[in-house]
Amino acid sequence: MVNDQITFQNVRLIESDGSMVGIVPLAEARKRAADQDLDLVLVASQADNPVCRIMDYGKYMFEQAKREREAKKNQKVTEVKEVQLKLNTEAHDLEYKTRNACRFLQDGDRVKVVLKFRGREMAYTHRGFDVLEQFVAACEGFGQVDREPRVEGRNMVLYLAPRKN
Repeated sequence: MVNDQITFQNVRLIESDGSMVGIVPLAEARKRAADQDLDLVLVASQADNPVCRIMDYGKYMFEQAKREREAKKNQKVTEVKEVQLKLNTEAHDLEYKTRNACRFLQDGDRVKVVLKFRGREMAYTHRGFDVLEQFVAACEGFGQVDREPRVEGRNMVLYLAPRKN
């Protein structure tokens, strides 16, 4: 809340230089802010003694937005990369897909491993668990199981998350 939006009778006032004035009537706080051509900003609104500060609100909001932009620039967005397998994936292909998954995990992304069942393979879902277990063992150094294998329709899905250092 700023200036006329503040409706308390008395406020604890902090000057623009950071010095504490004490508890003053709201009218006096507004007058002090107007004399300095600054804004009266509500900092904390506890019922017994709300705290107001005299500051340049526009400059404060600009600085706040600038800090948020900097923080957003430095954060990494984790993506979910997908690796698809079949029940009868050959050893070399499995090795290649494992290598890709490990690279994704090193980059800090989550990996969704999808094992597709075709035709009569749905009767052998227990073999699918074995294939995924083998895949997880190959990626052991780079990631950990985020969500256990689960059958969803004709697919078995497993999520791996990067290992925390």
